[in-house]
Amino acid sequence: MKKEITISEFAKLMGVSVHQIRYFEEKGILFPSYIDENQYRMYGINEIYRLAHILLLRKVGLSVQAVRDWSEEGTPDDMKGLLVQSVYKIEVEMARLRTLSDFICKVLDENERYGQETASFQVTQRNQLVLSSWFEKDIESQLDARMLAQQGDTLPELIEADIHYVYEGGHRVMLCTEVHDMEGDMVLPAGEYLSYRFSIQGEEGLEQHFNQFQAFADRSSLILTGPRILVEKSYLSLFTQESIYYELLERADRNGNDATKREENQ
Repeated sequence: MKKEITISEFAKLMGVSVHQIRYFEEKGILFPSYIDENQYRMYGINEIYRLAHILLLRKVGLSVQAVRDWSEEGTPDDMKGLLVQSVYKIEVEMARLRTLSDFICKVLDENERYGQETASFQVTQRNQLVLSSWFEKDIESQLDARMLAQQGDTLPELIEADIHYVYEGGHRVMLCTEVHDMEGDMVLPAGEYLSYRFSIQGEEGLEQHFNQFQAFADRSSLILTGPRILVEKSYLSLFTQESIYYELLERADRNGNDATKREENQ
């Protein structure tokens, strides 16, 4: 009985397809031990180890061309360098996946809060917020595609990020995104903020909600000290695509009235 095995036996043993073995042969990184009189490709123990090495190197992220280059000219130091580089790439990908996982959890948490919250208004304690400015627009103009295209080649993470519309008086509003571990263009200090969560189907209804926000502050004897921040949570539109979700925020000073602790249903 022959010590070597056929390509189909080889593929089954190694958990790959015959097509994949032929592909590696076409790329010049794996060859049969010999071809018998019936033109069957035959593979021995050396080819088993060879394919095991190839599969491992492919698993750690090396391209077929990199495997071929190492096979032809590589040294032990070259292999060490390739593996170190692979570890770095894997750690970067793990960090990316952790960030993605955190974002998904944030989306689920925000959706839960919007779905279960019975009070639209509340005074909450918030941490410091650092914002990076994106661009400025007229307060009366609605955001449109041309306006976005004029800002640069690519958008920031528009759906993933909270877009902060900063109203500081006058006829202009600044669009900003939150930044972490770096300097920004604006810092909103930690403290108590009046928060109002709502959803609408277009920007046309924003003025009404701004008026309701101010009216609640007046009734509750809250002194709002600005700037006023409209936070757009675009990612929540994943759940109801016809609506845009917002949170209005403004620094609130209590005016000796415990009524600011109450919440008001809308």
